[in-house]
Amino acid sequence: MKLHLRLTTVCLVGAILFLGSCNNEGKSGEEKSSEAQDKPADQAEVHGTEMKAGDIELTTPLNQQWVTAGKGIYELKCQSCHKLTDERLVGPGWKDVTKRRQPEWIMNMITNVDMMLEKDPEAQKLLEQCLVRMPNQNISKDESRHILEFMRSNDGIQ
Repeated sequence: MKLHLRLTTVCLVGAILFLGSCNNEGKSGEEKSSEAQDKPADQAEVHGTEMKAGDIELTTPLNQQWVTAGKGIYELKCQSCHKLTDERLVGPGWKDVTKRRQPEWIMNMITNVDMMLEKDPEAQKLLEQCLVRMPNQNISKDESRHILEFMRSNDGIQ
């Protein structure tokens, strides 16, 4: 009986997430600003975000306290959907993400997922590939910086 209830709950949650991801009523290409179209796709300007290009200062060596804190957040809130390899689970794998994306883009995706999925072309492409909308995990700006530091560590930065 308990197994049946768990399976029903998992199926219901999956269906809700899937149906939520299907609501992809985006703006047409004509409605997007020409300014965002002129920039590289992974650096398109996103309005309403807390972090803009140049807001994040990356240092080496890595802050090991932040790496440890980021790993803890990953294990609690992220690993059920993201692997540390390039393999996709529910969401994309994290291997080399810090080499492909700007730090502000990564932190905005973590902290402002709804806004990113609404306005950022690369986030929209990820939604089309993964078919599941990333949930808002209520992660603070500081926590997202710790996750970024953990991602940098995962990508071999020391």
